[in-house]
Amino acid sequence: MKDRVRIANGQGFWGDSIDAPLQLVESGNIDYLTLDYLAEVTMSILRRQMMRDNDMGYAHDFVALMAKILPQLEEKGINVLANASGVNPLGCLKALREVVKDSSLDSVKVGIVEGDDILPNLSEFVQRGHLFKNIDTGEPLGDKLKDVTVANAYISAFPMAEALGGDARIVLTGRVVDPALTLAPLIHEFGWGKADFDLLASGTVAGHIIECGAQATGGNFSRWWEVENYRSIGYPVAVVQNGGDFVITKPIGTGGVVNRASVTEQILYELGDPTAYLSPDVTVDFTSFSLAESGEDCVAVSGVKGAPPPDHYKVSMAFHGGYKATGQLTVSGPKAIEKGEAVANIIWSRLEQAGCNYKENRTELVGAGALFGNGIDNDPSELTLRLSVRDSDKAKVARFGKEIAPVVTNGPPGITGFSGGRPKPQEVLAYWPTTVPKEWLDVTVRVEEI
Repeated sequence: MKDRVRIANGQGFWGDSIDAPLQLVESGNIDYLTLDYLAEVTMSILRRQMMRDNDMGYAHDFVALMAKILPQLEEKGINVLANASGVNPLGCLKALREVVKDSSLDSVKVGIVEGDDILPNLSEFVQRGHLFKNIDTGEPLGDKLKDVTVANAYISAFPMAEALGGDARIVLTGRVVDPALTLAPLIHEFGWGKADFDLLASGTVAGHIIECGAQATGGNFSRWWEVENYRSIGYPVAVVQNGGDFVITKPIGTGGVVNRASVTEQILYELGDPTAYLSPDVTVDFTSFSLAESGEDCVAVSGVKGAPPPDHYKVSMAFHGGYKATGQLTVSGPKAIEKGEAVANIIWSRLEQAGCNYKENRTELVGAGALFGNGIDNDPSELTLRLSVRDSDKAKVARFGKEIAPVVTNGPPGITGFSGGRPKPQEVLAYWPTTVPKEWLDVTVRVEEI
C-alpha cells in the first residue's frame, strides 16, 4: 500500500484549457489525472447532441486528448478518471477504441461506470410515488415530467474505485459528484471503507478543492494582481496521505499561486451549509479542518471530519422551458446612457405595437453598472445595450430578433456593433435539482480491454 497518492485535475469544465492535462502529465509527477467535463448545463447540451446524432453525447475533447497522451500514460503509469461519457458511454468507448487502435499500444483496459442516467425510469419512479421535489423550492415536478429532456443522478466514488481494482488504466463515467473523481483513487489505493467517514470526508474536500482546475491555483482569484504568469498557470495537484491529511500544490515552474487565500476561496465555492456538505459517500463538516501554508505554493489541509451520507442521490434534471433570444448593440457618443435607454424604449415599443409582449424581458446597459444593477455616476462615452426575451411562443421570440438591426439606421446616431446577424430563438432548458432514493438505481461497473 502506498503512503501517499498524487492526484491532479486537468479539466474543470468542458471547454477548459486543452494544454492543462499535458502540463500535468509531463511535469506534475502524478499518479492519477482527473478530468471533470460535466456542468449541469453540459448534460443538456450533450443530450441535444445525441438526439441529433447517436454517435454524439459525450465530451469529444477527451477523446482528442487521449490521442495525444495515451502512450505517456502507459509509460508513466498514470491512471485517468473522467466523467467524459456524458449521456453516451458506449459512444465514448467506441471513439476511445479507435484512439487505441491508432496508437502504438497493443491494448488499454478501460472501466465503464453506468447507471446515473435515470431518464428512462422517471415515469416508473413517479408511479411508485416519488414526487421529485425541487431541492430549492420544495415544488413537485408534476406535469413538467413530460418535458424533461435529461435526468442524471450524482453517483458515488465506490464504483470508480471498483473499476480501478480491475486494473483499468482509464475509468469512464457519466454524472458523478465532482469530488468523487479524486476520492475514488484514494478508496482504491488506501482501502478506505464505506464507514471510514473522516477519511472519505478528507478525500472529498481534496476533490472539492481541485475539481474546478485552476480556480485553486490563482484562477478567478479575488487578489488577481498578486498572481504571477497567468499565461502558464499551473493546475492543482492534491498530495494525499493514507491517514487523510493532504497538501494542495501545483507543478514546479508553472504560473499561478497556491496559498491559504486561493485555496480558501475555492473551498467556499458551491458550499451551501458548511457543516453538512452532502455527497453520496459522506456528509462533510467544512468547519472542522484547518489550512496552513507548508511551503512555496503548498497548502496543508488537516483534521477533516465526516458523518454518514444521505440515503438519496442528488439528481440534475432539465426540461423544456420555452425559447429565448438576446440582441446586442454598441451605443457610442455623448449621453450614451440616455441614448441607450432611448434605443431600448424604441425597440420595446415597436414590439408592443406589433402585439409582442413577453413572459420575461430584460434591458441591460453593459458598462454602466448592469452587472451590479445599481448604475454608476460617470457618463461613459460607449456601452453595450443588451436586450433579452423569453417566452413559450417561438414566433414572438423570432419577431424580437427582427427589431434589433433597424434601429441602427432609423434610431439615434452612433449605434453600431450589429454584426452577428439577427438573434435567433434558442430553446430554454430549465434546471430542476431534485433527489432519488439510492436503492432505486442500478449502478454497474465493467472493465474492458480495448
